[in-house]
Amino acid sequence: MALRLPLLLLLITAAAADALTPDGQALLAFKAAVVQDPTGALANWDATAVDPCAWNGVACSASSSASDATQTRRVVALSLPRKSLVAALPAAPLPSSLRHLNLRSNRLFGPVPGELLSGSPALQSLVLYGNELGGPLPEELGGLAFLQILDLSSNALNGSLPASILKCRRLRALALARNNLTGPLPDGFGAELAALERLDLSFNGFSGAVPEDIGNLSRLQGTVDLSHNHFSGRIPASLGRLPEKVYIDLTYNNLSGPIPQNGALENRGPTAFIGNPGLCGPPLKNPCSPNAMPSSNPSLPNDGDSYTPGAAGGGKGKGKGLGKIAVVAIVLSDVVGILIIALIFFYCYWRAVSSKDRKGLGAAAGSKGSRCGKDCGCFSRDESGTPSEHAEQYDLVALDQQLRFDLDELLKALAFVLGKSGIGIVYKVVLEDGLTMAVRRLGEGGLQRFKEFQTEVEAIGKVRHPNIVTLRAYYWSFDEKLLIYDYIPNGSLSAAIHGKPGTMTFTPLPWEARLKIMKGVAKGMSFLHEFSPKKYVHGDLRPNNVLLGTNMEPYISDFGLGRLANIAGASPIAQSDRVGLEKAQSQQSDASVSPLVSKGSCYQAPEALKTLKPSQKWDVYSYGVVLLEMITGRSPAVLLETMQMDLVQWVQFCIEDKKPSADVLDPFLARDSEREDEMIAVLKIALACVQANPERRPSLRHVAETLERLNGSS
Repeated sequence: MALRLPLLLLLITAAAADALTPDGQALLAFKAAVVQDPTGALANWDATAVDPCAWNGVACSASSSASDATQTRRVVALSLPRKSLVAALPAAPLPSSLRHLNLRSNRLFGPVPGELLSGSPALQSLVLYGNELGGPLPEELGGLAFLQILDLSSNALNGSLPASILKCRRLRALALARNNLTGPLPDGFGAELAALERLDLSFNGFSGAVPEDIGNLSRLQGTVDLSHNHFSGRIPASLGRLPEKVYIDLTYNNLSGPIPQNGALENRGPTAFIGNPGLCGPPLKNPCSPNAMPSSNPSLPNDGDSYTPGAAGGGKGKGKGLGKIAVVAIVLSDVVGILIIALIFFYCYWRAVSSKDRKGLGAAAGSKGSRCGKDCGCFSRDESGTPSEHAEQYDLVALDQQLRFDLDELLKALAFVLGKSGIGIVYKVVLEDGLTMAVRRLGEGGLQRFKEFQTEVEAIGKVRHPNIVTLRAYYWSFDEKLLIYDYIPNGSLSAAIHGKPGTMTFTPLPWEARLKIMKGVAKGMSFLHEFSPKKYVHGDLRPNNVLLGTNMEPYISDFGLGRLANIAGASPIAQSDRVGLEKAQSQQSDASVSPLVSKGSCYQAPEALKTLKPSQKWDVYSYGVVLLEMITGRSPAVLLETMQMDLVQWVQFCIEDKKPSADVLDPFLARDSEREDEMIAVLKIALACVQANPERRPSLRHVAETLERLNGSS
């Protein structure tokens, strides 16, 4: 009897295992390969269970069996990320119904077995990011006809990218970054994988040319990252056909030749191309040699060939190159040029020596080694106009000690173009951990006043207020200047008032939300004027520069940007608008006639035409125009184009003509008619702000206090 008991238990266990569905048995084969499970992620994977759908990390869906019309629950997803599982992937098929496999950020090792993939032909997403997998990619990848997401980044995979992957024509995301993959990309990469929306091949050893047909991937978004590889040859011009908002990262390869200036490649900063010594042309400072430039007429001879236009007609002597007189003239001009340069150097040397003699040994003791100081005549450089010896750091400078990313993470993040202006491009950047920032490029080059820029940007970084966008970091190099801000998710006040261009549906803001925004902007501007470290002037306040947060709270953006843009060499819009206004006014004999000016100038105070130095009273006027725009719902630029008068003139005309308030207020605000007294009170505040005489305008501190006394909640 004692012998029968263990036998009975064994039979019961075998019967339970037989009762487990085939999907459950396939999952148990995976569990058997797990060496360590420190978090107990597989603790409830019980071999005696009938249905694995209750197991941790397993998801099922019901499907009908054609044979008996019964409902059978099939495993469709296995998701166990960040569980510290130590395992080698088994060379056995997973459930055939599996659609999603996510084992990212564990400690998986060994190869990716082909059998594991071939047994799950319905796979739509395969995410094994952040493990220790090695070996080549299996050819069986090509059998996953429904695969849409393949993320094998941050492993130790090697070998080449199998050509079979081109059969995965539904693939939307291909992420193979930070592996040891080598060789060229398969022929037809761009033509066959036309559904790709995300492509990241960075930090591998891919070689060969960048395929011409990558330009066919018209659905790509964010960053196309081919950086830190061994791609060689020229950058194909077809890359310019990618969507304009795509950021193409080609850094640290072996690419050469001129950078094409078309489409998505146009107006890109040098940070997209650094690390390729053979590249030339804009935006790099390395000019292309004539031989490197593509020839528009391949029949033209080289420099060493003799070109004889009259040879076909029997001309004599004219095609044998330059004549003796031309050669003598060239030689003489070279000699004269050399003599002039020698004289200049001698003159500068003489000034340096004379200065040193005058100052004596005491002054010379302050110099470094044999380097000449500020008095070296022709060779002296203005310290305020040039970065110091160590200014070119090529690194991110944090203005916030809580900043938890570096330059490399920033450059590798997904980037989307939010907008373009004369100052530069603004990107929405999504880092790997989900943190979202706004990054503004300040042009490429120009004046190189690093110390001045550093002082200004660090002062701006100290400004902290609930209604002002915070500057978190900056990056400076000779060719690239970046400002990194908090990302504000709900767009601009301009879009909230008038809707986004091309948007069919638009719901205007209710009065309560408008009053909240008015108060917040007044508080932020009052802080800039009176309580910030330097008592700033914004100089370019307009609805486009007021951003809205998750709960429609306002954030003032771009203060100090015009100053930074001037230092960095970009052209701030406000400045160009004022110059344009001056030119337009100077061309008109009647100063009372206002020219049809640019959109930005609708918010500029009248005195901006006479002086280029902004004042706080300018900001008060701009704020008044913003109030009028929010009250009336009318665009100042549209009024200029249609009625040849700005918004201030239009409101004043309505008041002088004694039009009813309903004609002035935004028709949408009629639903808040019980708050009309508040609207009229705000209208009076706005009219006080836009008075022609700057001295009669109230301070924004007074405006903020007056708005707070209104009955609406903050």
